[in-house]
Amino acid sequence: MSPSSSPPPRTRRDRCPGALRPWVADDGLLVRLRLVGGRLPAAALRALATVAERHGDGRVYATGRANVQLRALPGRDGRLDPEVLRAVAETGLLPSPSHELVRNVMVSPLTGRAGGRADLRPVAAGLDALLCAAPHRAALPGRFLFVLDDGRGDLVERPCDLGLVALDADTAQLRVGAGWGPLVPLDGAAAALVRLADAFLERRGDGPAAPWHVTELPAPLADPAPPDPRLPDPAPPLPYGPLPGAGRHAPVPEEGLDRSAAQALAREASAGELVVTPWRGVLVCEGAQ
Repeated sequence: MSPSSSPPPRTRRDRCPGALRPWVADDGLLVRLRLVGGRLPAAALRALATVAERHGDGRVYATGRANVQLRALPGRDGRLDPEVLRAVAETGLLPSPSHELVRNVMVSPLTGRAGGRADLRPVAAGLDALLCAAPHRAALPGRFLFVLDDGRGDLVERPCDLGLVALDADTAQLRVGAGWGPLVPLDGAAAALVRLADAFLERRGDGPAAPWHVTELPAPLADPAPPDPRLPDPAPPLPYGPLPGAGRHAPVPEEGLDRSAAQALAREASAGELVVTPWRGVLVCEGAQ
C-alpha cells in the first residue's frame, strides 16, 4: 500500500489486548500472550491450560499471529483479578510486562529445525531483547508486526510493518511496510529492524490519530529498494500432519484446546517445546531444541 492510498487517520489508540490490558468481552476478559516466533515451552502450555481451567472457559486458543489467548477470565474495570494475573505471569509467558504488547515477532515456524536458508531464532531473540531494552519502544502500537521469513517463502507474502527474508545463511533483505528495504547481514538484522522501528515512533507522533502501521505514515519510512532476485517464491502454509525430522503440525480447533488436549501435545513434544504457527496450529517439536 502506498502512502497515497493509506486509509483515513485513526481516531483512537489501538486496543490490541494483552495480560495487563485485557479485552472486555461478553463472557469475561480476554488475554493475549505474545510468543516470539511462536515458541512455547511444553511446561508453559501445561500451566496455561491449568489457568484456563481454574479461572476461564477451560481452553487455550491459538491466533493467526502465532500467539495464544485465554478467555472468560475474571476481573474488574478492565483488569484481571490479581490472583489470575499472578497465575498468568507464573506461566513464564509475560517476561516483560512493560513491553508485553510490542513483542509481535512472527518467524517461519520450522526455522532452525528443517529446511530454510538460515536459522532465524537468534535474530528473533535478539530483536525481542532490543525491543524490550528501551522504555520508549513500549510505545509501539500493539498491532505493529515484525515478520521474519527464513528463505523458504512461507511468510514472504504475510503483511507486516517491518521484517526480513533470508537470502542465504548470512544475508537478508529487509521488508519495510509493503515494500522492500536494503540488504543487511543477518548478525546485524535485529539492530537494523529496531532502528526502523525507532524511526517509525519518531514520525508517527502521539495521540489517538497516530498511525498504527508503517503503511499509514504520510511518507516512506525508508528509501525503497528493488526486490533481490534471490528472494524465494511464496510457499504454501505448513501442512498439518507428520513432518519428518521436525515433529508434527497439529491443528488447533476454533474452540481451542481443553486441558487434556493441551497436556497431550505437551507430552508429545520430545524437545520440550512447541511452536504455535501462523495457521492456527501447533508444531510439536522433536529432537534437540
